[in-house]
Amino acid sequence: PRPPSPRRGRGRGRGRGRGGGKGRCSRQLGPLPNASLPAGLLAAARPASPRGRPALPGTRFLGQSCRRPAGPRAGPEPGSGGLPEGVEYIPTRKKGKNPMKPVGVAWYSLYARTRLGYLFYQWQVKKARERYPHGHSAPQPCRFPGVKILPIPVLSNNYSYLVIDTGSGRAAVVDPSDPLAVQAAIEEEGVMLEAIFCTHKHWDHSGGNAALHQRHSSCKVYGSALDAIPELTNSLEDREKVSVGCLTFEALATPGHTVGHMVYVLDGGPFGGPPCLFSGDLLFLAGCGELFEGSPETMLASLDMAVGLGKDTLLWPGHEYALECLTFASLLELDNPALEQKLRWVTQQRQEKRSTCPSTLGEEQSYNPFLRTHQPELQAALGLRRDGGEHPDAFRARVLKEVRRRKDLYKAT
Repeated sequence: PRPPSPRRGRGRGRGRGRGGGKGRCSRQLGPLPNASLPAGLLAAARPASPRGRPALPGTRFLGQSCRRPAGPRAGPEPGSGGLPEGVEYIPTRKKGKNPMKPVGVAWYSLYARTRLGYLFYQWQVKKARERYPHGHSAPQPCRFPGVKILPIPVLSNNYSYLVIDTGSGRAAVVDPSDPLAVQAAIEEEGVMLEAIFCTHKHWDHSGGNAALHQRHSSCKVYGSALDAIPELTNSLEDREKVSVGCLTFEALATPGHTVGHMVYVLDGGPFGGPPCLFSGDLLFLAGCGELFEGSPETMLASLDMAVGLGKDTLLWPGHEYALECLTFASLLELDNPALEQKLRWVTQQRQEKRSTCPSTLGEEQSYNPFLRTHQPELQAALGLRRDGGEHPDAFRARVLKEVRRRKDLYKAT
């Protein structure tokens, strides 16, 4: 989900939130390492060459029809003490200065726009396969009648998702980071891959597109034309729908992390299940993606769109960041029972090496600070007040910016 940061020692806790809504979800996860820049990038491979064809309007149907089976209190400041053991803030050199600049911006540009990014991705894949030969977690699938969602642990903390129409055996994969892991799941499930849904261009989400598309030549690669997505065959517009077997996915444009970031929503209604949001790097359990290519206002609008999907929507994020994100959130809202309860649960899950997703959007609104910019408690904790005449959404964007700034300075060890 996010390209590596140039800041050293930035740890990442991971996790997945409790499943809500209809259907049964069981979960498990293993330890996740910190990503750091290697001393040398020795791995080499040919980068996938992007290609694209214009999107066709309306719904796309892949394959044949099938039968469906039946008082203001300021939050802790850097250096204030009283933080949980192992948690600290990295101080800013100048108030309000973004620590990503200039080194971080330069590194991101190299990662996102040059061959160096692809080589780094290849190094990530190599190291993750060595450290986690069976993946960084052992999650079990989520099922409701006619649908199976199989999380596939890839790299050190990413998730790809194989979504299967069990009636026809047709499937789609979301963000195939490691093509070998995804192909192994396809073969084990005995399904036909018909679609690759890519949320955005970053290699840890799109790196497996070329290999899978080469192996499954009839498979379509979907995503936004605004991102340089490898092997893109069918560009999608906002709210365009794609059908795979009896499954219907809706693409939603959610810029902020990247200009062309998209999320995909599986309609669970026909199967008696909840909507399922595959959020990429838009939204994590208790967190959101970094604003590499967007403003706080843009990200706020994208997050609001996601929240509008409904409280019972299952959230399937692109990364395992729950423990880190919840620990950070607990430093902002010191008296939030829902947050405290979720943090205890996630801590137990991680101690048992179990994953923590999916959560629900209803849960997220009770503890995710990036979805609580309208809450007076969070605003007070940040020491922010709405200026006279300031539009409510402009103020919320200012709150989001401050939360994001603090999160970028935060590290958990």
